[in-house]
Amino acid sequence: MIENLPACPKCSCEYTYEMNALVVCPECGHEWVPAESGAQGGDVAGERSEMGVPPAEGWGRVVKDAVGNALQDGDAVVVVKALKVKGSPSGIKAGTKVRGIRLVDGVDGHDIDCRIDGFGAMQLKSSVVKKA
Repeated sequence: MIENLPACPKCSCEYTYEMNALVVCPECGHEWVPAESGAQGGDVAGERSEMGVPPAEGWGRVVKDAVGNALQDGDAVVVVKALKVKGSPSGIKAGTKVRGIRLVDGVDGHDIDCRIDGFGAMQLKSSVVKKA
């Protein structure tokens, strides 16, 4: 753990925090690997490749909803199509609002991790939701 975290090289925010091997800026969302020599900046993928570590799969990937809007972690979405749920007599109705989504590399095209009231934790496909 780094005692004095560096300020964000993009927006100069001083409230950065550590997340695994990265330092993250809560204001602009910039993530970077702190250099031990004190040099900072650049993009995460470039810094990782300089360190001999390949960039993580899916970085730079844009997840879009049913109408083409780009989705981000924490967005609220609305289900646009009625969905059947195994083990439930009633499915998820079209128009159900889901808040606080998280984008994941899911199985079989399910790229949204969320919690739906009355159903619990689920994974959804981005093709059946639109940004609220």
